[in-house]
Amino acid sequence: MILQVQPKLIIHGGAGSSLQGKGGLEAVRNSLSTIIAEVYSLLLKGTNASEAVVRGCQMLEDNPRFNAGTGSVLQSDGQIRMSASLMDSTSGRFSGVINVSRVKNPIEMALFLQNSPDRVLSDYGSAELARELQVPSYNALTDLRLKEWMEERQDNFKRTMAGVVAEPEIAESSNAGRGTIGVVALDSYGQLAAGTSTGGKGFERIGRVSDSAMPAGNFATKYAGVSCTGIGEDIIDECLAAKIVIRVSDGMSLPEAMLRSFTEASKNDRDLGAIALDATGTISYGKTSEILLAAYHNGEIIGDTLEWNDGQLIGYC
Repeated sequence: MILQVQPKLIIHGGAGSSLQGKGGLEAVRNSLSTIIAEVYSLLLKGTNASEAVVRGCQMLEDNPRFNAGTGSVLQSDGQIRMSASLMDSTSGRFSGVINVSRVKNPIEMALFLQNSPDRVLSDYGSAELARELQVPSYNALTDLRLKEWMEERQDNFKRTMAGVVAEPEIAESSNAGRGTIGVVALDSYGQLAAGTSTGGKGFERIGRVSDSAMPAGNFATKYAGVSCTGIGEDIIDECLAAKIVIRVSDGMSLPEAMLRSFTEASKNDRDLGAIALDATGTISYGKTSEILLAAYHNGEIIGDTLEWNDGQLIGYC
């Protein structure tokens, strides 16, 4: 088929403290690049933006290295509660699930809710929806996340965040990590979509709600799409994803909107990151944290941000 627009794609696996050791860095790089390659090939075949975003989120949720789906962190009571959302520029609809348990891919429920009159469901409603859809019960717990929780329980939950990456060789260096996954895609028809999924921040109070199922953390229109990661409360306070997209809608370029938004966030001592795409195909990413685990396909090559630490708040291509 003849492409109307050159597809673009960017994904992230969280933001947080520095990865230590090439083994950890290369493992994360390989995971992200494998997902980029598969999802981008779908975009080249004409898959629409929402379907591509859902597929990318599924693959990230299925990778126990990241804090979403399999490998999600445990809350203070030892339970896994996940949140995810999807926004499609074609329909202009936002949908999501909050604190859902025992499902493999929360992003799939967000996709189903795109065509529902009730598009955001919390824990009980999400559980009822899973039963209605006959979603198989799934245990997302991994041995490493259980060990993490047991150690923190013995220490009375002194750690404020779970590791952004669940990997034995780098777990200790990630003790202030912020774990989320996200995908933003521009398809060959010029449509944008953004999806975000998380297991939460770990050890949190029961009932705490992540930004990942809010427009603050995940937002897309015909002008731009953004997926955020970092400390959810900081993202909510900045209303980061929606703020960036609205600024692009009002006439700013995507890099300008990202720079202004991250400059404000930095002045407010926020700890966060974001990936973004606009309708022209500009790819941008930003962080106030030490690292952003992101990778992208710019139509020619696969690149990533794993060793991007030059003191700049944003990057773009």
